[in-house]
Amino acid sequence: MKKLVECVPNISEGNNQSIIKKIVEVVEKYPGIKLLNVDPGKATNRTVITFVGEAEIIVDAAFKLISKAKELIDMSIHQGEHPRMGAVDVCPLIPISGISMDETVELARRLSERVGNELSIPVYCYEYAATEEKRKNLANCRAGEYEGLENKFNDDAWKPDFGPAEFNDEVKKSGATAISARYFLVAYNVNLNTTSTRRANSVAFDLREAGRIKREGGKLTGKIIKDNKGNPKRTPGFFKNLKGIGWFIKEYGIAQISYNITNINTTPLHEVFDKTCERAQIRGMRVTGSELIGLVPKKVLIEAGKYYLTKQKRSNAIPESEIIHIAVKSLGLDELGNFDPNTRIIEYMIDEKNRNLSNKSLVDFANITSSESPAPGGGSISAYCGALGASLAVMVSNLSAHKRGWDDKWEYFSKIGEKGMLIQSKLIDLVDEDTDAFNSIMQAYSMPKNSDEEKKIRDLNIQAATKNAIEIPYEIMKVCFDSLEIIKKMAIKGNPNSITDVGVAMHCVKAAINGAFLNVKINCNELNDKSFVRNIIKSGKNIISNTNSEEKNILAIVDKVLSK
Repeated sequence: MKKLVECVPNISEGNNQSIIKKIVEVVEKYPGIKLLNVDPGKATNRTVITFVGEAEIIVDAAFKLISKAKELIDMSIHQGEHPRMGAVDVCPLIPISGISMDETVELARRLSERVGNELSIPVYCYEYAATEEKRKNLANCRAGEYEGLENKFNDDAWKPDFGPAEFNDEVKKSGATAISARYFLVAYNVNLNTTSTRRANSVAFDLREAGRIKREGGKLTGKIIKDNKGNPKRTPGFFKNLKGIGWFIKEYGIAQISYNITNINTTPLHEVFDKTCERAQIRGMRVTGSELIGLVPKKVLIEAGKYYLTKQKRSNAIPESEIIHIAVKSLGLDELGNFDPNTRIIEYMIDEKNRNLSNKSLVDFANITSSESPAPGGGSISAYCGALGASLAVMVSNLSAHKRGWDDKWEYFSKIGEKGMLIQSKLIDLVDEDTDAFNSIMQAYSMPKNSDEEKKIRDLNIQAATKNAIEIPYEIMKVCFDSLEIIKKMAIKGNPNSITDVGVAMHCVKAAINGAFLNVKINCNELNDKSFVRNIIKSGKNIISNTNSEEKNILAIVDKVLSK
C-alpha cells in the first residue's frame, strides 16, 4: 500500500496571482505530486495550497515550495487579516493512507530540519510534531505574529526548534514557519449579517474550546480573574477541539467567524454551524451562510447532509451526491461562490478508482457491451443487474418512508435504505472491477515467453490474474445475496403499492447471482490451485441454494399482496 501524505502549506500571499502561480508551479510540476486545491483569500492575503504525494517525496516537494515562497514573498511589507508570522506561515503534513502518525511526525521533523538548516528560516514544530507540550498549540507558537518575532527570539523559552534564533535581514524577509504533523483540520468560516468584529468575536468565544477570559461582574470592563499562578481564568466554550476568531472581510463587506476544527470526530461541522446560528440570533444577528477553506473530508459533508435530512424526517437512503447537495444548501456553502464537491472533497480529488464503465450513460454502456470487445462481459453485467435490484429495493424503502400516514416509520425505512445504498455502491464498483480482472488476464497472457524465466513469470501472473477473476464474481454473488435481506423486508413491510418493484428486484438479484457464478466456474477451469477451486465452488453453490430458497419466500409474499 502506498504511504500517502497530504501537505497544506499556507503562504502569506493572496492577491498577487503571478507570485501565487510561481509558488504553486513548484509542486504542480513535481513528479509524483498531485495538486488538489489552491484557495487564495484577498482580505486575508493568504493562499491555502493542498497537494498529496507518497511519503518519500512529500518532504522534498514541500521544501522546494517553501524555498520558492521565501524567494518571492517579503514579510516586512505583508499585511492581511489572518494571523501570520512567515512567508509560509504553516506547513502541516497529514497522513492519508498506509502511514502512521508517528511516521508522519518523522517526516515533519525532517522537513523542519532542512528548512531551518538549508533555508535559514526559523521553524516551530507544533501539533504532533511539537518538541514540548506548550508548542502543540499553533496559537502559542504564532503568538505575537511576525511583528513579535524579534522579542520571541530573545526569550529562551521560545527559541525556534530549527533554524536561526535571530531577527537578521534574511529572517526579516522570510519570517518564521510553523511545521506540523496533524490529522485533518477543517478551516471553516461562518458569515454574519454584521460588520462588527466585536460582535463576531462574542459568538466565537461562546463556541471555541478556549472560551473567554473571566472578568469580575461578568462585564467586559471588569477586572480579569486570575488563578494561583497568575494566569487568566477562562469560561470554556461549547466545543472541544475548536478554535475561533471574528474578523471583518472587506472583500465581502461582512464580518465572519473563522473556525479551525482540529478533530472532526469530536466536533462535527454541522453542530458548529447550528450553534453559531443559535448564539448569533441571541445577539440580534443572523448567519447568512458559510465557506470552507481548502479541501474537506467527505465524511464531514455526508454527516452534515444526513443530520439535516434527519431533522426534516426524510430518508437518508439517497445517493451520496444528493446528501452532499443537502449539506451544501443547509450550510450555505455556495452563498459566496460556487461550491463544486468534485474539487473540494479530498477523497474525490485523490480517488484513483477506474470507473470507465460505471460512469457511462445507459446507451453507451449497452453499446460497448454489444461491441466486438469481450469486455465488459457477463460478470460486469451481473454486477450492474444486482445494482439495479438493490436500487429498486432502496426505492421501495424511500417510498415507504414518505408514505402518507406512515410518519412514525420513516426512520426504520431510512436505515434499511441506507444499507441498500451501500450494497448498490459496492456493486457499481464491481462493474469496473470485473472488466479490469478480465483485462489483467489478457495482459498476463501477452507477456513474453522467450525463455524459461520469462515463461515462469508469465505463468505466475496468469495464475494470479485468474484467481482474481474468480474472486471478483464471487464477491458479486456475496454482495448481491446481502441485498436479499432488504428485498425481503420491503416485501413484508414496504409500501404495498410498490410490491411489483420488490418482485423485479428479486428477479434482478437472482439473475445477477446466477450470472456471476457462471463466471466463477469458467475461470476456475484455468486455475491450478484445485483446493481453492473446490472451496469456492462449494461456497458458490451454497449461495445459489440459499438464493433459491429466499426467492420462493419473497415471490410468495409478492403474489399474496398482488392477489388481494
